[in-house]
Amino acid sequence: MRLGHHLGYWSAGPPAGAADLVLEADRLGVDSVWTAEAYGSDALTPLAWWGSRTERVRLGTAIAQMSARTPTATAMAALTLDHLSGGRFTLGLGVSGPQVVEGWYGQPYDKPLARTREYVGIVRDVLRRERPVAADGAFYRLPYDGGTGLGRPLRSTVHPLRPGLPIHLAAEGPKNVALAAEIADGWLPLFYAPSVDGFYRAALAEGFARRSADLSPADRFEVSATVPVVVDDDVERAADAVRPFAALYIGGMGARTANFHRDMVERLGYVKECETVAALYADGRRGEAAAAVPTSLVQDIALVGPPAAIRDRLAAWRGTVVTSLLVQGDVTALRTLAELLA
Repeated sequence: MRLGHHLGYWSAGPPAGAADLVLEADRLGVDSVWTAEAYGSDALTPLAWWGSRTERVRLGTAIAQMSARTPTATAMAALTLDHLSGGRFTLGLGVSGPQVVEGWYGQPYDKPLARTREYVGIVRDVLRRERPVAADGAFYRLPYDGGTGLGRPLRSTVHPLRPGLPIHLAAEGPKNVALAAEIADGWLPLFYAPSVDGFYRAALAEGFARRSADLSPADRFEVSATVPVVVDDDVERAADAVRPFAALYIGGMGARTANFHRDMVERLGYVKECETVAALYADGRRGEAAAAVPTSLVQDIALVGPPAAIRDRLAAWRGTVVTSLLVQGDVTALRTLAELLA
């Protein structure tokens, strides 16, 4: 199992110490560093800025939102970053949710799986550079229909460093996970837990059965799970650091009828607990919502407590489909996991 570090997206501003964390990850021999975006900072700029000071660590977006950019614009950014990093870039993509897609980007959210399939297909066409890029899908059409009528299929002026640059998909529902296994090179799960490994193995197997022979072999498919890590001699105090994060995603990230993060937590068996947390969060009682997150839930989705306890819980993760643990935490968390996974 490989080790990565997830820097996440910014809150009110740049996270303190992020550049030093990236440099420490490179020094420690950590496999990968990832950034994210919601509706504030973007995922690509911080990755390029901080990553420019590194030499070995892989650089990935977890995730770049598809509605934020056309497929060709995303492909341009990917091939550019791959050249600048010497072939260390991984393009992680995700659809986000209807609140962000429709409310922030002003884009339609309908049929996200079909839209993802078309989007990834165009990105791959740009990166392969085998012919001018054209598309006549239901969601993306190149050249543009109508307009001046002067548009024509184009081929990237830049020759990609790696035509097979890896594309990973963030996915939470079983159909989305299966799609990742079918068309992508990796899956980026959030709120993964060893206890539901069988459920997601089945979803991945469904997608692998439809996988095209022109993609990388299924046995090279990556599963990079974002895992909060808090090292503290007191387990409850460590769990307290994770509870607000869990409460936010259960109660505040997504509409009540379309919160895919909550769905993933409910698959762990915390249906009633999610109802309580979501109700408190919706009522503006965020502190109480965080306090209502059970310690057992935190221990399912995170690694918290003293190093010995984290080492013991890592045993369950080693037997799962997860190939990389993406640490979400401080430099102590990163160094502890680097030592435990050495």
